[in-house]
Amino acid sequence: MVAVISRRAALLSGVALVLTACTRAPRFLEYRGPEVTEVRVYKGARRLELWHHDQLLEDYEIGLGQNPIGHKEYEGDSRTPEGSYIIDRRNPQSAYHLSIGISYPNEEDTARAAAAGVPPGGDIFIHGRGEWGPERRGDWSAGCITVTNSEIEDIYAMVRDGTPIHLYP
Repeated sequence: MVAVISRRAALLSGVALVLTACTRAPRFLEYRGPEVTEVRVYKGARRLELWHHDQLLEDYEIGLGQNPIGHKEYEGDSRTPEGSYIIDRRNPQSAYHLSIGISYPNEEDTARAAAAGVPPGGDIFIHGRGEWGPERRGDWSAGCITVTNSEIEDIYAMVRDGTPIHLYP
């Protein structure tokens, strides 16, 4: 009987370790390199670049919204915005591992949507893949910019609120 209990306890401990590895909490890294002075997103090339003035620091392959061509026009269009914005917030509790907010919509976006009689939408972020991990690739978000979970940990550490972000077609 004792051997059965010991085997059961060992099995449960092993299952707990596997589950812990699969649902890893975000790491909060410390970055001591050059300041990121600009983020550039090239939607057509599916690239995100971190710049320190005229020096490229890092670049990443990205996914976009499910409808990636064109500028975001209204809530629910699944497009990723184009234009110049600011990194304006961060969410360490994100369902997508970690996320960094983009200041969409700006005044121009809001006015354009109002003229069309539609809401502009919002909550556009750079974020990880969350619990879906490596199997979630391509353009699957509702308009956000996606990277891997480990990449968002790096970006989260490197990019500060107030950093300009430019999104190109």
